[in-house]
This record gives sequence, structure tokens and C-alpha cells, in this order.
Amino acid sequence: MKIANTTRRQFLQWGALGSAGFWLGCQSAKVGGRRLAPNEKLNIGVVGVARRGGANLSGVASENIVAVCDVDETFLREAATKFPKAQTYTDFRRLLDRTDLDAVVCSTADHTHAVVAVAALRGGRHLYCEKPLTRTVSECRIVREAARHGRLVTQMGTQIHAGKNYRRAVELVQSGAIGPVAEVHVWCSVKYGGMERPTDTPPIPAGLHYDLWLGPVAERPYHPDYLPGKWRNWWAFGGGGLGDFGCHYMDLPHWALKLRHCSSVEVVDGPPVHPETVPPWLVLRYTYPARGAQPPVKLMWYHGGKQPERLAAVLPEETVADKKGGKKKQKTPWSSGVLFIGTKGMLLADYTRHVLLPQQSFAGYAPPQPFIPDSIGHHEEWIAACKSGGATTCNFDYSGALTETVLLGNVAFRAGKKLEWDAESLRAGHCPAADEFIQHRYRKGWSL
Repeated sequence: MKIANTTRRQFLQWGALGSAGFWLGCQSAKVGGRRLAPNEKLNIGVVGVARRGGANLSGVASENIVAVCDVDETFLREAATKFPKAQTYTDFRRLLDRTDLDAVVCSTADHTHAVVAVAALRGGRHLYCEKPLTRTVSECRIVREAARHGRLVTQMGTQIHAGKNYRRAVELVQSGAIGPVAEVHVWCSVKYGGMERPTDTPPIPAGLHYDLWLGPVAERPYHPDYLPGKWRNWWAFGGGGLGDFGCHYMDLPHWALKLRHCSSVEVVDGPPVHPETVPPWLVLRYTYPARGAQPPVKLMWYHGGKQPERLAAVLPEETVADKKGGKKKQKTPWSSGVLFIGTKGMLLADYTRHVLLPQQSFAGYAPPQPFIPDSIGHHEEWIAACKSGGATTCNFDYSGALTETVLLGNVAFRAGKKLEWDAESLRAGHCPAADEFIQHRYRKGWSL
């Protein structure tokens, strides 16, 4: 199927085929043409081996790393020294030509997630893919459906989901500690963008296969402002602060409140839209429909130093030592976090901590007995599920819906209009301009 020719009718057909629900597997999984016993090791190919890729490579190092791929030969050599038995590749397509792969880990830049993911899934390989799942909404839906129809084990790289802190926070919300929640604020201090596209054309560094790094996006001259590590600044390759951290921080309210697709998203405040680079800061309002007895939800997103106005008033205090050896109380800073506002109180959380507010109202409060089992580890969950045919907590059904919602914030910003979202048809009602940013467009020679 050619990407540029993907139609809404095809999306609807895929959705109908999957209406029976997301596949959870059986007790014995057939992978890569063979069946694995629990004590056998997976044959894994890893695409992207630096930075997050290096961390993910370490996360699956307990298995047989039979192939590693990177467009930068320097990074590839470093990985090869750690895994000398692995075959090296600069083109992921040649890695996927192998017949001995059971599973694939994708840690490339966002703009190549989809082409790697779909090729791996359609080749019958289980997949671990970094967040966000894709760069565009339409790619995300295709990846979700490829995983669904292939009955494959998937996990998106929202590693913090496996931590105990998120689990305890979810239990507090779901047990009713703060009452029904209709309002959530999510903020992150990260900043990207605010720059102009470079006009000079320095030479491509030796050992960098730049055309392969570009992959499906339109050609442009190499520049170190794009890679390595700077691609999130540009619409062509990533989604800025929202694309980087939205799936991590919005994961918590999506999990705790059982949210999936938003019904609308709009910009509350932000800088002028730039055609090339992402916004350094942004404030968005998402709305979600009621879910059974749970009320509709308004979720506010902030990044680039913006925070909820009410945050300063509700921040918890902590006792610290002063310069004279005494003690004093001071507000604890929360540069990034999530604030749930319920009818009975509030819950403030980030990656490693959570607190019920107002503190005096919850003095002596006994949290519920844990009912969400602790994770064996984010990568370990995926490995175990690949062998057993079980499920993971961040499979592409859950994390795909999360990714689509996160990405719609950037769509609303770029389209300059509130989006009324129809998730089934992938259409923003009354905003045809949004389609340009919902649908992906690949250069000649690239397709899914």
C-alpha cells in the first residue's frame, strides 16, 4: 500500500475488522517461524542504537541480539563492540530481510518510526517502539492496525509506566480518594524550537548515511541542526515538547481515568505558527467524553515553562533545614507534573512522587491496598509477553490511542482552529485545513 494513497475508507475497513477487540494472545506464541519455550531467548534486531536506542538496547540485552542497525557508522561500531556477535546494518530494510528475527526494537527519530514499525509487524515480528509511536496521526492508526491484524506483541517506550509511583497514583484516583475527576492539568518544562531553518550546507560527516536518516520525508540538505539529537525542533522530523513528553505525562491521566480518544482539542495560548520549527511553548485544552459513570474531562497541557495558574496556591510544603541549623517550611517546586482535580480533593504527581491535596484534608489518610501488580520491568514485560503470547501494559492499542490524542494538539496548533475530533474516521470536523497535518506524505520511493 502506498502511503500517499491511503484513504479514510481503508481506515474504516481496518477498524471494522478489529472491532472484536485487541488480541491478547494465547499461552504459546509462534514468533519468527518458530515456537519459544519460556527459557529460550528471543532473536532481536535493534534499529537505532544511540541515546534512547542505547538504553533500549541495554534493556533487551538479556536476549540474543542478532542484528543492530544505525545510519551513523560511529554509533553502529560502538554497539558492535558491546554485541560482537550481532550483524551490523545501516539500512533497516536489510536487517528486516533476515529470516531469523523474532522481534524488533525501534528507537529511530520519530519520522521513521512508522516505516520501521509497519515493515517489522507485517514481517511477523513483535515490536518495541519508542514514543511517540509515530510522527503523524494517520501513521499511528496504520501501525495500530498492523499490530492488531498480525496478532503481535507490542510495547511503546513509555518506560515510566512501569514504575511504582504511577501505579499508586492510579490506584488513588480509581479508588475514589479525590472523588470524580473532571479536570486535569499536565505540564512539562521542556523547550524546543524557536529557530529558523538553516541555509548553509556543510558537508555530510563521514560514516553518516544521511539519505537513509531522512527516510520518507522530503529531501533537504544535511545540517547539524537536525542530527544527532536536534531533530525534535523541526516539524519534518518530530513534534517538539508535546511530541517528546506528551505520551509520558498524559499517560497518567489516560490510565487513571480510562481515557482514549479526545472529542476536541484547541489552542489556549501559544506563539505564532512557524512552518518549519515547533513552538517553544504551548497551552492546549483537550476534552474527553464521559465514560460510563465517569464525567467528561477537560485536560490542559502546558510546556516550555507554562504552568497552571492555580498550581502555586496548591503546592505542598516540605520542612527543610535553614542556614542557621533550624528548620523551615517551603513550597516544593514541580517543574513538570500532573494535577488531578476531583470533587473531594486533588492529586499532584510526577514521575517519582505523588501527594494528596490539600494536605491537611488528607492527614492520616490510608491509601487503598495496592491492586495494580508491580511491573517486572518495561522491557521485561515485552520480552515475557513475546515468549508467552501474553499482553503488555503499553501495547499499541492503548498507546496508539494515547499517541493519536497527543499528536492532535500539534495539529490544532498548526491548523489554527479548534478540532472537533472523529476518531473513527480520522477527521477533524469543520476544519479541512487540519488534514494536511493529520495525514502523512512520503517522498517517492517510500511507502508502508
